[in-house]
Amino acid sequence: MQLKQEIRVLPVRVLRDVRPGDKLYSLILRSLVHNKIILEDGDIVVIAQKIVSKAEGQIVRLSSLIPSSFAIQLAKQYKKDPRTTELVLRQSKNIVKISNGVIISETKHGFICANAGVDQSNIMNSEETALLLPDDPDASAKKIMLMLKEKTNREIAVIITDSFGRPFRNGQTNVAIGIAGINPIMSYVGKKDMYGKKLKVTEIAVVDELASTAELVMGKSKGIPIAVIRGFDFIRSENALINGLIREREKDLFR
Repeated sequence: MQLKQEIRVLPVRVLRDVRPGDKLYSLILRSLVHNKIILEDGDIVVIAQKIVSKAEGQIVRLSSLIPSSFAIQLAKQYKKDPRTTELVLRQSKNIVKISNGVIISETKHGFICANAGVDQSNIMNSEETALLLPDDPDASAKKIMLMLKEKTNREIAVIITDSFGRPFRNGQTNVAIGIAGINPIMSYVGKKDMYGKKLKVTEIAVVDELASTAELVMGKSKGIPIAVIRGFDFIRSENALINGLIREREKDLFR
């Protein structure tokens, strides 16, 4: 695989806040027109998880939750809302670590992240509601990709992203949590480096790098939850899934 001479990242400001039941592909198409962007073959449409979750109605009213005794105990210890703590526990398949009020857990998708992806930022009535990750981010990405391809007749890929923290590094970075139409990994195994040495293990999580690239124009408070990456020569894959990036537990040195 070779990079083209130039890669462009085009911010797409949406026309309005996303609401449950919205046809996200339709809003994306209208926003593209509003931003004077015409999709081209090979474009990668990067979408913030938050608007996908909103459109899919992944909004929970905290008043609907009855905290368990464990959630109440944790919340009291770290001065948290026991309802939010309960929601995090419900969205967790396994608890990896609890420290300083942060629950690092494995979600049902297999992601290791803070608070099982439960988020209360950039949503209305955030004191009483919380947003969950999409149930099936790959399926969400594929649905959007297919509809955009049908409406534009362009061969594109879609990446759904979220911000994750990283062990041993300060700051968060955007990563891919759902993909469609793109191989998540660029493998150099078997190829030679600049000095002719054969590479044995080098694999690049290219969809994570693209997610982080898009974040540079998207931000968290700009009203730009979508970006189009143009000019990156990626490997197409109709069947790739995000779990191709999830390291098997027996190979994980930290669990």
